[in-house]
Amino acid sequence: MSKQTTSDICVVVPTIREYECVRAYVENAREHGFDTSRLTFVLVTENFCETGQMRELLSDLGVRGEVFDGSRREDWYAEQGIEGYGHVVPAASHAETSFGLLYMWANPQFEYGVFIDDDTLPGEADFFGRHLSNLAFEGGVESVASDEQWVNVLYQATDEHGLYPRGYPYSAMDERVETGSAEIAQGDVVVSQGLWTNVPDLDAVRILMDGDLQGQAQTRTEADQFERDFVVEPGNYLTVCSMNLAFRREVIPAFYQLPMDDNEWSVGRFDDIWSGVFLKRACDVLGKQIYTGRPLCEHNKAPRSTFDDLHNEAAGLELNEHVWRLVDDAAADADSYEAAYRGMADALCSASADAYRNGGFLHHVGAYMHDWLDCLGELRRTPAVADD
Repeated sequence: MSKQTTSDICVVVPTIREYECVRAYVENAREHGFDTSRLTFVLVTENFCETGQMRELLSDLGVRGEVFDGSRREDWYAEQGIEGYGHVVPAASHAETSFGLLYMWANPQFEYGVFIDDDTLPGEADFFGRHLSNLAFEGGVESVASDEQWVNVLYQATDEHGLYPRGYPYSAMDERVETGSAEIAQGDVVVSQGLWTNVPDLDAVRILMDGDLQGQAQTRTEADQFERDFVVEPGNYLTVCSMNLAFRREVIPAFYQLPMDDNEWSVGRFDDIWSGVFLKRACDVLGKQIYTGRPLCEHNKAPRSTFDDLHNEAAGLELNEHVWRLVDDAAADADSYEAAYRGMADALCSASADAYRNGGFLHHVGAYMHDWLDCLGELRRTPAVADD
């Protein structure tokens, strides 16, 4: 297999301590004959972490990559001339995956992005190859909808486990699922969402209901519970988890990982969930698809207090029940991801903050969404030199 001279896939890994997961993903690629010269790894971390060892790992594996702690990110903002937008990526938050999106946008060689969480390992399948084949998919695939406008991505085995993933609205439970088929044209799939075995991605309330105080859940998911890949019908939403995800460059304007954790309302843990809601709305407006199913990853979430997670999620639980409704009819005439996203940002900025607990956070998010688009505009005007 010939090697590429330029990487076209940016792999973003937010990590503090489990960066060795990168080794498993590189080994998976090589075992399946995937050309690792296509990959550039961007490890997003903090100043107190083992950045030197992270760089050594990438060097030992013989793959392209960079390590960005807080100081290196500030330097990068200055190099790009966007110091005024450093606030859009919160420090010490899972939402700092947004930095990887900025890095991609500044380097136009990257046609595809991949998000990987550091507490995961690839399944037995060709991880990168399967994601790219999903993004290139054309033909017939199962389509799913419900009478609540929400699809549980674990719906194929709910009779066995009864699980709903993190971010799924409580008001949309007990839905009636309807399945059909959709014909997908080449280029219509813009996101490939892989699901997970072992520890399910649940919120703290659901973990407590499952009888687990260590943040993991007693009930586990298995590979045979994910029989079919699927897309979700227009007008329906799904939880989008960024632990195992690939996407086309074009979606970046509408895929900002929302500013969580470091805010006066203490709202956290919904960065990828809300970003998925907004991206699904943009996809519906533009006639694009989020393809969900395989490749699977093994999620090995470390034990931690379920009550700590509950504390971090509680401030946003009510907002999560309503935020999707606020954008459900936004930007109906948009002809681009930028226009769709700006329309949704406007909808949040004009929402009635007094109607919800911590409702002011909606205006905060809307303002940051506008800043995100403005930041991308600045990067487009002064792109970085591609790192070959």
